[in-house]
Amino acid sequence: MLRKSAAFSAGLALLFNFGCGFAGAQSLPEDIVNALNKVSGVHPGFRANHAKGIVGQGTFKASPQAATLSKAAIFTGDAIPVTIRFSDSGGVPTVPDGSRLAMPHGLAIKFHLKDGSETDIVINSLKFFPVATGEDFRDLLLAVAASPPGAPKPTKLDLFFKTHPRAPLALGDQQQPDSFADEQYNGVDAFVFVDKSGKKQAFRYIAAPEKLVLISKEEAAKKSPNYLFDEIATRVAKAPVTFHLEAQLAAPGDVTKDPTIPWPANRKVVDLGVLTIDKIDADSLAEQKKLLFLPGALTSGIEESDDPLIDVRDGAYAVSYGRRSQ
Repeated sequence: MLRKSAAFSAGLALLFNFGCGFAGAQSLPEDIVNALNKVSGVHPGFRANHAKGIVGQGTFKASPQAATLSKAAIFTGDAIPVTIRFSDSGGVPTVPDGSRLAMPHGLAIKFHLKDGSETDIVINSLKFFPVATGEDFRDLLLAVAASPPGAPKPTKLDLFFKTHPRAPLALGDQQQPDSFADEQYNGVDAFVFVDKSGKKQAFRYIAAPEKLVLISKEEAAKKSPNYLFDEIATRVAKAPVTFHLEAQLAAPGDVTKDPTIPWPANRKVVDLGVLTIDKIDADSLAEQKKLLFLPGALTSGIEESDDPLIDVRDGAYAVSYGRRSQ
């Protein structure tokens, strides 16, 4: 399991910016971004997925427990500056926040470390992911694109769901929040803590709000198209927003390579510390276009698990970044 540095992340983005460096080469990450474009269309300057977002600043302060699990620099207990981004799902930057197409919502966190390096966490409001591999995610997107309203039954999506029964369960088990601040965000991919003695512990991230407030589809549909974005900007201007960053710890036998399989609810959850958001950027639209968040951009003390989606996500995000930067 290799740790990816910020330099690696930048290099990855540069590599995909130039078409993977090989004439005529077509990668799985490129296939995924192309499939996302089939679903949502191409919107120059915006992400292929989670196109609608808002950027803010804050700090993270780790709990004493965190340092017992990992030697990572984010868990020293110092106040570490962070850049965060809340987002709606999909590639349409004008999607109404109350639409089912805006779910799952995303939370990305970039930690700015003392040595000048960075490390990222990229999580969303799904309880588990609909598919286990990059190939299946590409095929799910292509099935969605080939199944517009009024398409003959069974649609391509119906057929995909029949062979991938976890997918409709993951996508259907969602509720709208009243605020980005009142929603829980889950790390569907597994990672591995490494402590100072070299002991390893698989885990999944959770960002838990101070209170969870969910509303009905009918209530969400009555909200203004930008209600989540307007509300979070107003809320943070009045007082900081906080989340508890947590880790659900895997037990022996828990599957780490398949993000469609959630671990049992009775698995131990450790409080890693408090994430505080105290500013929303004034020119958030311009700032977010320059940001690249990668789930595999890790620091010493945190490693990838055997989950294949981590590398696929890194590649697809880099492709999207390269395209919107041109």
